[in-house]
Amino acid sequence: MANFRKISEALAFAGEKMKKNGLFETPRLFCDLYCFEPGQSQAPHTHDGSDKIYYVVDGKGLFRIGDEERELGAREIAIAPSGLRHGVENKGPERLVLLVFMAPKPHG
Repeated sequence: MANFRKISEALAFAGEKMKKNGLFETPRLFCDLYCFEPGQSQAPHTHDGSDKIYYVVDGKGLFRIGDEERELGAREIAIAPSGLRHGVENKGPERLVLLVFMAPKPHG
């Protein structure tokens, strides 16, 4: 596993849905680059036993965590604690790029 990565080399988008691009993975956590085209979203869901952090690299996204909803832009960050429903939507018109960290790494 590489210990260093260039985010610019991991950027990849898909027309049909948000694309998850793996950057790092250990038995304890993962770090992905989520790439959203305008109009794409991550459906609200939960993770029991794992916390997720979203860091906005580029663009703007609408984040729903529990009962809260907030638009975040570049260099802003949010956490979705274990068991709390969360999701992201890119209402456009530009692409949205997120660094996503999750620990402990979910099984399955």
